[in-house]
Amino acid sequence: MASVTDNSNNSSKTMKDILFGFIERYVSLTEEEKVAILSLDIFRTVKKGETLLKEGQLSDDSYFVLKGCIRKYYIIDGEEKTTAFFTEMDALTPHCVISNAPSEYFIGCVEDCILIVSNSDMQEETNSKFPKFEIMCRMLSEELLAKQQNAFDEFKTSSPEQRYLNLIQTRPDLIQRVPQHQLASYLGIKPQSLSRLRARIFEKKS
Repeated sequence: MASVTDNSNNSSKTMKDILFGFIERYVSLTEEEKVAILSLDIFRTVKKGETLLKEGQLSDDSYFVLKGCIRKYYIIDGEEKTTAFFTEMDALTPHCVISNAPSEYFIGCVEDCILIVSNSDMQEETNSKFPKFEIMCRMLSEELLAKQQNAFDEFKTSSPEQRYLNLIQTRPDLIQRVPQHQLASYLGIKPQSLSRLRARIFEKKS
């Protein structure tokens, strides 16, 4: 993966502003802390279709999406099973980072992405210099855990049609951004079933 370079200063500046704006929702930043963050060389550009993590791979990388969409998926009996999409301002720490065991799933880019990529060494160094970042990371982890639990509960207790309607309400952008076969997999149905479901919903509205 390549770093975001200064050949697009306006774009790079925008990404920095987005990152600092997000962080300052949780903690305030001094100019020294902003410089320290940027010195870590954490911005990465990744092309659509690129795989960030493969099943069986060891990794210490965590991701934060500044721009684009990534997804988590399994390959079971030769078929992809999508379990999550991560878009702007979403964070993802793969389970293998915590367990220090080979990954059980894949992470790939649905779109061209600009990501923040960090590892445990980087996080420890930053937390030791600036303890407030540890507070922010803990708050983010708690938010992410609650979000994942709600998503799991919603999936287990709803029908495919209810899941799709909920998706329209909560993440309508995914309908346009994600290929239909990936969206169908995420909803737990076949692409043909998704087409019929959409037609049925359209008929009800008309």
